[in-house]
Formats: sequence, C-alpha cells, structure tokens
Amino acid sequence: MESIRLTAGQALVRFLSRQWTERDGVEQRLFAGCFGIFGHGNVAGFGQALLEHQLSGDSEALPYYLARNEQAMVHASVGFARMRDRLSTLVCTSSIGPGATNMVTGAALATINRIPVLLLPSDTFATRVANPVLQELEDPRSYDVTANDAFRPVSRFFDRINRPEQLIPAALGAVRVLTDPAETGAATLAFPQDVQAEAYDWPAEFFERRVWTVARARPDSSVLSRAVEKIRASKRPVIVAGGGVIYSGATGELAALVEQTGIPVGESQAGKGSLRWDHPASLGAIGATGTSAANAIANEADLVIGVGTRYSDFTTASNSVFANENVEFVNINVSGFDAAKQSALMVTADAREALSELRGGLAGWRVDPAYVHRVADLSARWQRSVDDLYAGAGEVVSQAAVLGAVNDATGDRDVVINAAGSMPGDLHKLWRTTDPKQYHVEYGYSCMGYEIAGGLGVKLAAPDREVFVLVGDGSYLMMSQEIVTAVAEGVKLTIVLVQNHGFASIGSLSESVGSQRFGTNYRYRNPETGMLDGDRLPVDLAANAASLGAQVLRASSIEEFRKALETAKACDVTTVVHVETDPGAAGPESTAWWDVPVAETSTLDSTRQARANYEKEKRVQRRYL
Repeated sequence: MESIRLTAGQALVRFLSRQWTERDGVEQRLFAGCFGIFGHGNVAGFGQALLEHQLSGDSEALPYYLARNEQAMVHASVGFARMRDRLSTLVCTSSIGPGATNMVTGAALATINRIPVLLLPSDTFATRVANPVLQELEDPRSYDVTANDAFRPVSRFFDRINRPEQLIPAALGAVRVLTDPAETGAATLAFPQDVQAEAYDWPAEFFERRVWTVARARPDSSVLSRAVEKIRASKRPVIVAGGGVIYSGATGELAALVEQTGIPVGESQAGKGSLRWDHPASLGAIGATGTSAANAIANEADLVIGVGTRYSDFTTASNSVFANENVEFVNINVSGFDAAKQSALMVTADAREALSELRGGLAGWRVDPAYVHRVADLSARWQRSVDDLYAGAGEVVSQAAVLGAVNDATGDRDVVINAAGSMPGDLHKLWRTTDPKQYHVEYGYSCMGYEIAGGLGVKLAAPDREVFVLVGDGSYLMMSQEIVTAVAEGVKLTIVLVQNHGFASIGSLSESVGSQRFGTNYRYRNPETGMLDGDRLPVDLAANAASLGAQVLRASSIEEFRKALETAKACDVTTVVHVETDPGAAGPESTAWWDVPVAETSTLDSTRQARANYEKEKRVQRRYL
C-alpha cells in the first residue's frame, strides 16, 4: 500500500482540502477555507501545514483567513454555512488555552442552530514531557483533562488526537457528523501541539477525493398516510415553517402545497423567508415575537404541522400560543429528536421530499373558503400596522422606522443580519422577506456579537449579494473586531449601528418583570445614589468604527438615515451607518407571552405587580401530551 510521510498537521490539511458534498447532483467543497489565529499551540503545527499547502501550488489548497477573535471566527463560519444551506462550511483553528476556550461559545451557537463547523483547538502535549505548558489547565484528578473538555457538551462530535494514526478515524467521524443534516453542529478535534508536528506514514487513500452525499430521506409511507388523514380531518390547520424548509431547499414545495390546500403558514426565526411576505398564505412570524395574524390563527388551530422547526420557546410562546384544547401536531423533520416534540406524529424525513408527497396525498382537498378569507383579513390588518410603524412619523427616530428604511433599501436578494437585543423581535414581526436567504437572524443562541462576524461569513459565502448588518451598541461593544477582517479581505458590508445607550431589550424585559431597568443603561455612577444612573457616557462608537478601518456615515434623522443607506449601498468598501434611536419609542406590540419567571416575593411594588401578571399569564401555559 502506497504511503505518504507527513506531519499530522499536514495530513489533516490535505485531507480537509479533498472533502466534498453532493446533493441533487450538485457538488461543492465541504471546507471552503480556514479561519485561524496562531499561537504556540498551532503556529508550528497546523499553521505550518496551511502555509506549506498554500505554497505548494495545489489547486485545492484551503484559503486562509486571519480572524481577530476566536469566537468571532466561529460565528463567521456559521454565517457562511447557513448561507450555503449547511453543504459547505469553514474550519477554525486556535492555539491552546484562552484561544481555544474562546471558541466554546461559537461551538454552542453552531450546535444549537444545527449548523456545521469544524473546530481545531490546539491542546497540551500528548507526551506530557514538558507539562505543565503555558496556558495548560492542570486538573489534579486526571492528567487526561484539559480546558478543551469544555467543548464536549457543546459539540456534536468531539475527539482528542493523542497519536497521529488516531487522526484517520477521528477526521472521518467528524466529517460524517458535519454532513448529516440530522446530527450536524460543531465537530471538535482537540489537537495536541506535539502531535500536530509529529510525522507518520499515511495511507495515500486517506487523501483521495471523497464526496459525501447529503441524502434526502423520504417519509415512511404508513406514517405519511396518517399525516394525510389528520390534515384532511382538520378544520383549522396551520403550518409552522422552520429553518429546515430553507436548508432543504423546500420553499417551492411549501408554496405549491399551500396554494393547493389553502393552509396558512407561520414562520419561526430560522424559517422566516419560507414564503414571500406578500404570499396569500403567509401569516409572517409566529410565537412570542409573532404577528397578530399568525398568533390569532395559532390560538385557534386544531392541527399544527411543523416543518423543519425545533419548537423553541419563542416559536411556541413558551407553550402557550397553540391554545386549542384539542390541538394535535404533525412534525416533519430530518431529526427524530425534533420530530418527536409536542408529542407529535413523527414524519422523519427531508422537508422537500415530505412536502412533495403530502401534496400528492392531499390532492382534491382544501380548507374551507371562510378560513382562507379570515387568514387574508388578519394578514391585511397586520400589514397596515407595519406600514404605520415603518413610516415612523414624529421627531423621535424609532427602531421600527430604522428597520423600515433598511427594508426599503434592500433589493430582493440582499441579506439582513442580526442576532440579539430587541431587533430580532422587531425584525421577526416586521421584516418583509422576498427571498429565502434574505433574512439571517441567529436566534437559537441569540448571541450578542454574532452580527458583524456572521455578516462577514455570509458575504464570503454569497459575494454577489449586498449584506446589511444590523447591530445595537451592546452587541457592537462585545464584538466588533471583524470589521478589521472585512477591511483586510476587501469584503464589503453595510453595518447599521443603532445607538440607544444601553441594553434596550433587556431594559424593557427588566421593566416588565418589575426590575426597573436595573443595570441596563450605559451611565456614569452617580455619587449621590451609588447607582449607575448618572449622565450618559460620552461613547462615540462611530469614531471607533472609523478607527477599525470602516467608512463611517452619521445620521441624526430618519431622512438622513435613508440617504446614508443609499450612499453606503453604492460604496464598494465596508461602511458603518451610525444612527441614534430612542429606546422608549414604541415598537410593535406582542400578542403572545414569553415565560421569564418573576420573583415570588419582594418588597418592591413593581415586582409584586409583575408577579401577579406572571401568574395570570402562566395559567395558559400547557404541556402537549
């Protein structure tokens, strides 16, 4: 058997460059590049291997991107993979210690959102000859434990490469998980720094081009027949479209099904864009951040058909929005874990395949015309509310008006990115999607700091689309470093930086639970009260963005903001549009509930009142058994 002598680091780089995915006859590279920040754990191993591979002239050499923050490079990889429907992703390598553990948050985000990323945190010496090394966690219970064990609960696959030959099954195992839509998430290979540099005679077949087929699982015929029977027997069915509809490329099948049957569709955060906003069957967002139309229909529904959704508490309004006492569930999902939720009839299958077969089984059946008319009436009323909020009349610049201006400025294929704060809720309700890939809000982990890094990944995955990053001042202060990466790579982003001087969304939540917006405003400490309720801090985030290399535009009114957006869109460099909004300006009201427990006993009147309201809302919560 032919063998090739390489270090373990060199072998892994070569292996990764030869992996491809295929779905519906279309092939693409599984690993389109590698983000990395080098330190003593990987600079001489994996870093040397990347350099050597790039200088080799190999046409399949992995492009390398220099990130500025390890957590951010995982976020960028998630943005990339989500944009590519989970068929292609990026690799992330870090040094040991803090560089590695910085990626743990990104790993959790990827796994929760069911997005594939490959993480290569360096590890301490497998030989232990130099221990304890710089940045090593010494656990007196076991020399086998390192800081990288923190990745275990947040990864869908984890292994530590203590010998070069262990790399072969570990790498194949990681790729198997990454390319399985039912299991995918973060795959972590902890890579001791001495093993990275150790040579081994590798079988040549390990480096042969390998194509991993992402198969479309078809539904079991008997289960599908039962689903058809339930739908035909229903009077007020509703579809909850989740991210699986988009990742499966099932939006066309969904539209065909609802046009045939008249069943309306509510969308989760990940599923927003499953239908165009103006489709007659579209109810828009559903759940705790849902539209009045979607939640009214959800409350009455006697059958909920979940397609590619994991039923987060926001989608179900903490199990309160599907209020019909006789409601039943049919769930279509590639993952049995998600399909089983809500005690549903489980249709474990690819969304596109299942919807296509459902359409055949429902031939000749349609909901009552009165139900269709009710959906249309509720949707029209909601859209009139959106028009009013987008208009943003008055001197105060509201967040809703800012979102409306961005919505107006975007073309059908442009992408909007967000993740945390009050904007995800407003976007979910208000944004008018025109393309399945236009709406990109990370709300599985709702991780502050995802926005700019995620936008970088989206733009790398889809360079032909304009990318609008919406970020509040709280998220910006947590992670804005990848502006530098975008500038260095010549990647154009339009970043809308909304300044409201604090954590506005948590401020509103704090007020609703009786905590009086405590700890949510960016203020000086007041020497008289001892609290952080003094004057506003003189923070200039626009100046900070300019210092990172971005072009900066400032807007003080909604008219100036609209003009600045047009200027930014015409630019070919990363541009930050800074606008200040009033955190007290009214946003779209929620017609649903979110379960955030309130202190059961308190000396504060505000908390006691909030507890009374909480107990009232809690009565509508249920378990679906």
